[in-house]
Amino acid sequence: MTEPLADVHARIAQLYVYPIKSCAGVAVNEAILTHTGLDLDRAWMVVDAEGEFVSQRELPRMALIRPTLRHDDMVLRAPGMLALHLAIGVAEQPVTVRVWNDEVPAYDMGALAAQWFTDFLSPGGSGLGPLRLVRFDPDEKRLSDKRWTGGVEAPNQFSDGFAVLVAGESSLALFNRQLAEAGHAAVGMERFRPNVVLSGLEAYDEDHLDRLQIGDGAEAMQLRLVKPCARCPIPDIDPLTAERGHAVGDLLLAQRRDARLNGALTWGMNAIVLAGDGQTLRCGQQVQANYRFD
Repeated sequence: MTEPLADVHARIAQLYVYPIKSCAGVAVNEAILTHTGLDLDRAWMVVDAEGEFVSQRELPRMALIRPTLRHDDMVLRAPGMLALHLAIGVAEQPVTVRVWNDEVPAYDMGALAAQWFTDFLSPGGSGLGPLRLVRFDPDEKRLSDKRWTGGVEAPNQFSDGFAVLVAGESSLALFNRQLAEAGHAAVGMERFRPNVVLSGLEAYDEDHLDRLQIGDGAEAMQLRLVKPCARCPIPDIDPLTAERGHAVGDLLLAQRRDARLNGALTWGMNAIVLAGDGQTLRCGQQVQANYRFD
């Protein structure tokens, strides 16, 4: 039986991994796809003294913490700080932490990491008390909201709720043209923190696609786009200076109210992994997709 023709042909233009939730991302040429998303994406998280996650919403300086992933360790750098080296496969005390409405088991990364994050993020006292770095427990299963996954059990780690965030280059190009028309400077894709950036689409085509297929045959990887990504104030934080602005949020408010989320401001699409656990995503790979009609 002949396979139906795809509505859309695109390619992977950029890939990003965000090892620590709300810290800077790492642009990569390839990444292993796992059932929870890109390997090591949101595998770590910063928490306060109560075990509650913190983000750029409260601590915009998190944008200045830049990880580098190496073979067996992660190096963290931030302005005015000595580099912190963390072994990827090592963790310490088991703890329970909270990310949004989920309480999940995790592993504390130790006193040195805790002091490093507290010193950098709370130099004048943030009111949050001492901070700690934790690692997601790989034996834990934190599931995405089944109301959006169609009942599919779709795990993720410390992301806001879904395994992968997908965006289109053309969407950012249009957004930047609109920013220019309003008298503002262009912004980079890092403002929106996607994992997979596609080229070859029309602006905001990703809003209306169903499955993405990367590769052919039994080795094909499949992502299903399930929910528009509601945006918080983080895209208004300059990733180079950690200064808050308003231009991005103002344009989202004017252009990107989404009826599917009761008027929330959205940009990019959350996705779950349907197939391809253990396969490798690479920049330049061809992607096929069909439009969703719902």
